[in-house]
Amino acid sequence: MLHHMTSEPEQQIGVGTQDAFQRLWTPHRMAYIQGENKPSGPGADDGCPFCSIPAKSDEDGLVIKRGEQVYAVLNLYPYNGGHLMVVPYRHVADYTELTAEETAELAELTKQAMTALRSASGAHGFNIGMNQGGVAGAGIAAHLHQHVVPRWGGDTNFMPVVGHTRILPQLLADTRKMLAEAWPAAA
Repeated sequence: MLHHMTSEPEQQIGVGTQDAFQRLWTPHRMAYIQGENKPSGPGADDGCPFCSIPAKSDEDGLVIKRGEQVYAVLNLYPYNGGHLMVVPYRHVADYTELTAEETAELAELTKQAMTALRSASGAHGFNIGMNQGGVAGAGIAAHLHQHVVPRWGGDTNFMPVVGHTRILPQLLADTRKMLAEAWPAAA
């Protein structure tokens, strides 16, 4: 819980030298930091979460839309509310490995994701892209995934910049339901 800032620093036992900083504890982030749910190797059978998600219910897997070649799923560690990914069912690492059909459907579901996010949450813009390889920042490099991150004017504030903390206004299950309901019909 955040407290109203006072001129006196809050007394916090066991945190080292007293300073003027408040602490916002986010222990749930430790799972991400320690690599929970990360594959043990590059193969589809090495614990790849993108290979196991399609076998789950939409609710349990946070799947928003299932296509023939790819699916859309919420990011468990979002940059912003509504941050989703478009992922091929097939376990491929590199964009050049996609078939023409996978490439086309990945593009189509990305367009549909933008439409759904605009409709459901009034997104003003988007960051869309994929990190190819671990050295390029891919958290799960062995299975290609394209990020679709909604953005709003003024959505950058001091929390991520100074506090290294993201403020998300909605539970992932609620976001999944809202976006699934707003997903447009295929053209």
